[in-house]
Amino acid sequence: MIYGYIRVSTDHQNTANQHHEIELFAQKHNIHIDKWIQEIISSRKPLSERKLGKLLKKLKKGDILIATELSRLGRNLLEVMGMLQKCLEKDCQIWTLKENYRLGADIQSKVLAFAFSLASEIERQLISERTRLSLQRLKDEGTHLGRPYGTSYQKLQKEHDRIKILVEKGLTKAEIARSLGCSWLTVHRYIQRNFK
Repeated sequence: MIYGYIRVSTDHQNTANQHHEIELFAQKHNIHIDKWIQEIISSRKPLSERKLGKLLKKLKKGDILIATELSRLGRNLLEVMGMLQKCLEKDCQIWTLKENYRLGADIQSKVLAFAFSLASEIERQLISERTRLSLQRLKDEGTHLGRPYGTSYQKLQKEHDRIKILVEKGLTKAEIARSLGCSWLTVHRYIQRNFK
C-alpha cells in the first residue's frame, strides 16, 4: 500500500497544496496512492491522538508513506525517530518530497532522519527563545500583552473618579458593578490595578 499523508495545524491552512504536490509526484513517477490520510491537528498533539499514529500501527512490510516534508509528520527529534524506528521494524518506508528522502532500513536513511530532526529541533528552540526574549522586552517596556482590554474596562477608565468615590464610601465591588452596569470581575480587576 502507498499512503499519502497530509497534515495542517489549523482550519485556516489549506490541505490542497500538499495534496497537489503528492499527486504530481505520483503521476511523475507512475505511482498510485492507494489511500489518503488527511488531518487538521497540531503536530504537538500526542501521536496516539493523531490519524498518523493509527496509520503507523497498521503499516505492513513494503508499505510506503509519502508526505510533502518531514515536519508534517512530527515536530521533535524523538517523535520522528520513533516513527522511523517503527517503520524500520516493519520494513516499510517514509518518503518526503521537499527533502527528497527515501527513509527505509539502510544506515543512510537513519543518519539523514537524525540530522534533519536534530536541526529542526534546534531551530524551534532558537525561535522559541527569541520569542520569549521579545515578549519579555515588550513587557519590561510597559506594553500590554495578551488580549486588548474590553469596552467595559475602557468604560471604567472614563468613570475612574466616580469609582474612587464609591470605593472610599465602602461600597462592595458587586454594588459598584451594578451601578456601572458591568460585571463584578471587571470592577475587581480595575480596582486591583488602579487602587492599591
